[in-house]
Amino acid sequence: MIKDTVLQLIRELFPDPDPVVEEIVAEPAEGDEAEDAKKKPAKKKEKPRENGVIERDHAQYGYDIDVQLAPGELLATVVILDKAGFFLESVTGVDWIKEDQLEVVYDFSRYDFDTCRAVIRTRTPRAEPKVPTISKIFPGAGWHERETHDFFGIKFDGHPHLVPLLLPEDADFHPLLKDFKP
Repeated sequence: MIKDTVLQLIRELFPDPDPVVEEIVAEPAEGDEAEDAKKKPAKKKEKPRENGVIERDHAQYGYDIDVQLAPGELLATVVILDKAGFFLESVTGVDWIKEDQLEVVYDFSRYDFDTCRAVIRTRTPRAEPKVPTISKIFPGAGWHERETHDFFGIKFDGHPHLVPLLLPEDADFHPLLKDFKP
């Protein structure tokens, strides 16, 4: 299966071969909520995730491969997905204001006899948000990256035309940052 092949190739990029394991911890609840707590375990308070690969249950998450990586590892990972026949669905950003970071999230899919979806995440400091462009590998990423730059202020190094797509050309604001005030 393509999922196993891609997982193996991506795991080879990371120096730590130990898989990332999600831990769910049930918290005690009071009164009527105690019964609900027995049925649904509460998630442990999350800290920023370490870089690595997680194999996910497609039925539960909507994707099969979840990769958190450093910006310098992005292009090598995207090349693996390109060679495996994946296409780019979307690129977006997430503002992790408490961690003082911005995250770029890439969604890739493969819809043939061997369906597989992959999510690639990379974080960058809010003070100087930069990641390499993937538009040389997936040309359709160009406008996704321009939109993400408009709304989050993330610079895509090497992008051939990183000008505003949806905001006015003279816009000096990024409306999806959590500290944005109109």
